[in-house]
Amino acid sequence: MKQLRIRTLAGLFVVAGVLSWAGARLWDSVGTLPRVPLAAPIVLAVIAAVLLATALSLRSRLRAQRERRPGAKGVEPMMAARAVVFGQASALVAALVAGMYGGTGAFLLEYLDVPSRRDQAIYAGLSLVAGIAVIAAAFFLERVCKLPEDEDDQHGGTAAPAA
Repeated sequence: MKQLRIRTLAGLFVVAGVLSWAGARLWDSVGTLPRVPLAAPIVLAVIAAVLLATALSLRSRLRAQRERRPGAKGVEPMMAARAVVFGQASALVAALVAGMYGGTGAFLLEYLDVPSRRDQAIYAGLSLVAGIAVIAAAFFLERVCKLPEDEDDQHGGTAAPAA
């Protein structure tokens, strides 16, 4: 499984942001701009909280397993792998959604004197922040579930000479 790359997420964010900003300008010139839903930052924040809770739970279980505490509940490898895949998928979607709302929010910055547009800009900004929180939680989850490096990998694939 490949690790998340910040460049990939940043690229998705920028492309979605530019397209959303351009789309918002075009849509506003033709008619009324669709509203930014209040649920958008809430849903993203819930996803970030779930990812963070999963990472913290797995970290404590892995620590207990490493320390061989009596009664420690282990972590199944497939469960950890599924958690990482969920985190990676969430981060990719969050990068797209945060870029989309970031572009819309950038467009709405021109109209902060209009109360309804100001509210929409606030919702878009909160969605952007919550999307970044999802990405951060996904990186943390991935770091928690990363396997320790093998001795062979640290020495370029060759075994250390015997003394």
